[in-house]
Amino acid sequence: MIDGLIAGKLYGKPTERVGASGKSFVTAKVRAAAGDGESLFVNVIAFDAVAKAALLALNDVDSVALAGALTPKVWVDKNGDAKPALDMVAHGALTAYHVQRRQKAIQPNDAATTSGAKRAMCGGDLSHMQDDL
Repeated sequence: MIDGLIAGKLYGKPTERVGASGKSFVTAKVRAAAGDGESLFVNVIAFDAVAKAALLALNDVDSVALAGALTPKVWVDKNGDAKPALDMVAHGALTAYHVQRRQKAIQPNDAATTSGAKRAMCGGDLSHMQDDL
């Protein structure tokens, strides 16, 4: 077993199912960049309640980062070419919503202090941050 972290965009909407034992799980497919300009499909299954909820809140092409156990696989396309793939049992998920929530939690409540901090980080130019002020 390989414990890994993958990031990519959802390929289709995640779906919730119930197994024969009555336990629910969520399945999803993530398209991740392979580093050589090609994409790699990651078949995801989640049993963890937090990971399931995070996946179900997302739609097709939403970005997501997942942590979990990885199993390398190979599949053959319609031309007979072997392609790599991964299966993942996800135990953690991070979405854009989680990032925004964490950023708000660590930012000062005072708007003036926040503006000053942003000015300092951006060298005084805030023109590209119109929605944040």
